[in-house]
Amino acid sequence: MRDLGVGFGYLVKGQRWVGRHGRWFGFGLLPGLVTLVLYAAALAGLAYGADDLTAWATPFADDWSSPWQGAFRGFLTALLFAFGLFLAVVTFTAVTLLVGQPFYESLSEEVDRTEGGDVPRSGLPLWRELWISARDSLRILVRVVLYGIALFALGFIPVVGQTVVPVLGFCVSGFFLAEELTAVALQRRRVELKERLAMLRGRRMLTLGFGVPLTLAFLVPFVAVFLMPGAVAGATLMVRDLEAPRDSPADAGTDAGTDADDKAGRTGRTAHA
Repeated sequence: MRDLGVGFGYLVKGQRWVGRHGRWFGFGLLPGLVTLVLYAAALAGLAYGADDLTAWATPFADDWSSPWQGAFRGFLTALLFAFGLFLAVVTFTAVTLLVGQPFYESLSEEVDRTEGGDVPRSGLPLWRELWISARDSLRILVRVVLYGIALFALGFIPVVGQTVVPVLGFCVSGFFLAEELTAVALQRRRVELKERLAMLRGRRMLTLGFGVPLTLAFLVPFVAVFLMPGAVAGATLMVRDLEAPRDSPADAGTDAGTDADDKAGRTGRTAHA
């Protein structure tokens, strides 16, 4: 459970980082503003046409008496809009990161630079990075849609559908939101999607502690735009620490001990010969 607080701490640290580097905060706002306009128009269209879509999909309820027809279709309309909002929350980051790939990659590099150590670069041309980002985002979207369909179906279960399912939905959204954000720094390190997912699953509580509060915050209009620069910075900070165990002193000591044992073994065999 401690990892939940640590994950949230990275989110706070990222917002503090962009607060100290105001130029990068403004730089990171631009892609989010463009994406927000597109998503606002799409959600407005869904809200306007959801009733007609529900009525078209449920012709068997045309002859139902009041209030059952209205209650049934109203419930389905609410679920449809909730599902659309769920997809919007999860895909907003992916679309924003795709639109703002050069912006957020530069921001992530600056975080690595200011925090010290190496500044990894993929070495790939921009078109190749955009292709990888779009391909991986599509793979994530497929997973999200499958989870969304399952949760949508479970939403019809009394009590469970109104309590457990929303919590699971936020956890799923938070996990994949964290994956999309950490992908900015991990793609620069040439870490493939499969390895990224394994890395985040290995620290699931940490990932949820970072992603779930951000998902909840993104439900508030316009908040996502202003939190995105700090979210990318926080995700980069989290990636730096997730990678640290690979190069930890304990590992180095183990490697050194193994080398010393190998050397001693070779020396002993030489003397015996």
